[in-house]
Amino acid sequence: MCPRIIKGGSFKDQRGEIIFNNSFDALGIKRLYIIQNNPSAPERGWQGHKIEQRWFTCIQGTFEVVLKKVLDWEANGVFGKEERYELSIETMDVLHVPPGYVSKLIAKTAGAKILAMSDYLIEEIEDEFRFSLDI
Repeated sequence: MCPRIIKGGSFKDQRGEIIFNNSFDALGIKRLYIIQNNPSAPERGWQGHKIEQRWFTCIQGTFEVVLKKVLDWEANGVFGKEERYELSIETMDVLHVPPGYVSKLIAKTAGAKILAMSDYLIEEIEDEFRFSLDI
């Protein structure tokens, strides 16, 4: 399974604006949280999961999400090529990150916030792997 963007959209008229994602099925989501990077450290990463999958959508500003497939977890991480995705509140696209990837989140605008969703509860499984920013 590969990462994929689930497209959102927006609609404006005289009453205001609606930003939506009518294609995202949240049935498997068990928890969610909001991430806002420190302005002095706009990059957060690398973190990933062998089993857990994640979904990301920007709820304020713009984020760049950088992914790498982990080719060998045991060798302290052997990684595939980078894949970059830009998420903005303007479209409410959702990025699905399947198991087997690590991610780095880069705030591209001041005050940017990203909603992260997971298919496992906290401490339901032991499946969190962290690597330094310079991998």
